[in-house]
Amino acid sequence: MNIAFIGTGNVGAPLADRLQKLGHQVFIAARDPQSKSVLEATSRNSALIVKSPLEAVQEAEIVFLATPFNSIETALAPVKSLLDGKILVDCTNPVGANLSHGLQSQTSGSEIVQEFVPNAHVVKAFTIYGFENFEDSTYAGYGDLKPAMLIAGNDQSAKETVSSLCLQLGWEPVDTGKLSMSLHLEHMTLLWIQMARVQGKGSGFVWAMLQR
Repeated sequence: MNIAFIGTGNVGAPLADRLQKLGHQVFIAARDPQSKSVLEATSRNSALIVKSPLEAVQEAEIVFLATPFNSIETALAPVKSLLDGKILVDCTNPVGANLSHGLQSQTSGSEIVQEFVPNAHVVKAFTIYGFENFEDSTYAGYGDLKPAMLIAGNDQSAKETVSSLCLQLGWEPVDTGKLSMSLHLEHMTLLWIQMARVQGKGSGFVWAMLQR
């Protein structure tokens, strides 16, 4: 697939790197091709293709949004019309003071993204963990059990496409339902951060789904 990344920081860069190495053509949508994050991403993987946001999104079948949540409107505004009918993978999390939910748990960040680009197929995915697990999703010693990647979205076909990427990246995709379920996924992210960063458990743990 042709995949574009808006945002190549701690989350976007490892995902872009791994997807390119899986055989996808990956574009970095860069307003500034010489920015620190773009240069770090391309030094990690020189096969990543740097394009203007308009060119990258226009050529992509699926777009990853991996910016800080407070930057989403600035990032999406120039390409808003180009996202019509495309899958937009929302990797953002609205984090407030003292690791609270940045929207006071009244709505999810993904629903805000969907309101801003109403004709895109927004799928919440690649959250609930820290970036270390996007660098390496392998957990040995559990047989065929894979770490779970919980996703949410309103369009079933879009979720199936994102689920396929999850599988390729070593995750077990778990469809949690409509995009409104993203609120709970954002709380799971906050829980993971509390446990990993604040309580000192470290980043080397994930959730899994066991089902009879």
